[in-house]
Amino acid sequence: MSKLLTLTVILLLFNCKAPEARRPVSVKTGSFIDVSVERNKKLNAKEYTTIENLLKKEAKNYIVSESGFWYYYNTKIDTDTLETPDFGDIINYNYNIKTLNGHLIYSKEDIKTQTYTMDKEELFTGLREGLKLMKTGETITFLFPSQKAFGYYGDENKIGSNTPLICEVTINSIIQN
Repeated sequence: MSKLLTLTVILLLFNCKAPEARRPVSVKTGSFIDVSVERNKKLNAKEYTTIENLLKKEAKNYIVSESGFWYYYNTKIDTDTLETPDFGDIINYNYNIKTLNGHLIYSKEDIKTQTYTMDKEELFTGLREGLKLMKTGETITFLFPSQKAFGYYGDENKIGSNTPLICEVTINSIIQN
């Protein structure tokens, strides 16, 4: 009986070892990411060259924003009594969207008057940052590279993948929160 008990204990000790870690079947490299980074660098360089050529051709006083787009004032309000919008302010505005060659994609009539609560709703990055620069009554024309516009996916309607845009935006009112 003691031999049977000893044999059982020995078998239990050898069978109760910790499981071995599984090794990956294949090792992935960063080659996909590297290719993607290179593709995006080339795309950005091409877009910036196209935008710079447009800026030279138009000969308007474009301002380079800290957010990575260009803009000029069609109508500028030079008063200190009006403020630019802050977080939570409600903005009523109109805008249109064009390609860099001036082809109208969406007119102000197509888009209709918009109401946006600053930084509390979804809006493409460039327009959200552009609205922060504006006062009531101002009209600004923005040039957005594709990464500040609708990016890789476009708007899944009329704006294609990686399309830089021109937007003319007018602020009708800002309701301070």
